Amino acid sequence: MKELLDMLDAWQAEGLAVGRAVLVRTYGSAPRQEGAVLLYAEDGRLVGSVSGGCVEGAVASEIEASRKTGKTRTIRYGITDEQAWGVGLACGGTIEVLIEPTVPLEAVDAARSADATVLITPLPTGAASAPQRKLTFQHNGGLRGTTGDARIDAELITAADGALLRGASHIVELGERQFFLETFPLTPRLVIVGAVEIARPLVRLAHELGFATVVIDARPAFATRERFPDADRLIVGWPDEVASEIELSADDSVAILTHDPKFDEPAIKDALRRGCRYVGAIGSKKTQAERRQRLRAAGISEDELARLHGPIWLDLGGRAPAETALAILAEVVVTRYQATGKPLRNEAAASPSASVPAVSARS
Repeated sequence: MKELLDMLDAWQAEGLAVGRAVLVRTYGSAPRQEGAVLLYAEDGRLVGSVSGGCVEGAVASEIEASRKTGKTRTIRYGITDEQAWGVGLACGGTIEVLIEPTVPLEAVDAARSADATVLITPLPTGAASAPQRKLTFQHNGGLRGTTGDARIDAELITAADGALLRGASHIVELGERQFFLETFPLTPRLVIVGAVEIARPLVRLAHELGFATVVIDARPAFATRERFPDADRLIVGWPDEVASEIELSADDSVAILTHDPKFDEPAIKDALRRGCRYVGAIGSKKTQAERRQRLRAAGISEDELARLHGPIWLDLGGRAPAETALAILAEVVVTRYQATGKPLRNEAAASPSASVPAVSARS
């Protein structure tokens, strides 16, 4: 939705009525993810996609019909393999699309918001029906609106918080009701502690995946613009001392690369205690075991240590700086989409009995 706002503004400036379709559920190998949006103007222009080209014409017709009745409905489309190949896709699937007669103001506000937001839409059941009042959830503002049922409201808050943590839109079923959680997360941020050689390709690859990047190092000779021209922020300082300056929070992923306890361990302690969604530190298994012992002695709990990824990366086999950077980002991305942020490996250095708590999206 965010990427369609400029076109929406232009159409509305022309005085055009605009309707919306949102992909709310997929089955099989559907070409788009939940939350994909198509906008259709009354003069026949459209922007966005819910299927990669397979059913957009039919969706536009449904939006036009919805505009005339003022009602909303959910429609299921089956995309055959033959249809998918016809538009250059590898495979088909089945999708459910929410058809709305207008672009809801709540959706526009959520897309423009400076805070991470979830738009909660009660889905129509059966035949077309009048649009129901939407709710919104924000980290800083909590839940706005109510379903009229305190228990369902509480469950929606938990589900919306988890949706923001994963950055994924989806349907939740509560009792006999269905709600679509349309997620507008903040830009993910990767905080890199240690302006070492691996950090240089890590910054470049992170940008390709849509991350904002912060590079921190207390050594001025390492943290230079010549070495990190693409970093969004480059800070010379001790990582635990600048954490508040950069507003380090549970939304952030932290990669600790200095391989020096006086830099690494204060950064690890601070990142774990702030609930960062990913905390990884470079070092061999022997280094990790010794580091964990020191962290325990410093008061870090077993639950916190269970969230520390070390050795950092998914082992893809490569060891060159760019290959290592790719392996680190692979682990960051996988962790981002897991419901709890649980590490992928059970390291011998970690306590095998440690429980892994759910991580709130903001401390």
